[in-house]
Amino acid sequence: MPEVEIKKGEPIDRALKRLKSKMEAEGIMEEMRRLRAFETPAQKTKRKARSNAKRNRNRFRFTLNHNENKSADSE
Repeated sequence: MPEVEIKKGEPIDRALKRLKSKMEAEGIMEEMRRLRAFETPAQKTKRKARSNAKRNRNRFRFTLNHNENKSADSE
């Protein structure tokens, strides 16, 4: 669980914003939203497929750039 130390004289709103951004980065907020309502097996399959597609797009994009940089270096 992320923790935020409140500095002396710091507004509570700013500390809450830092806490929220840490929770968002760790995926806690997304999990809370997902668990708020029942998810049918079809919805679960679609969500996982979208997640895998996004992961593969990023993997392809970064490996493509990485390979282009290697070929440019070797020339």
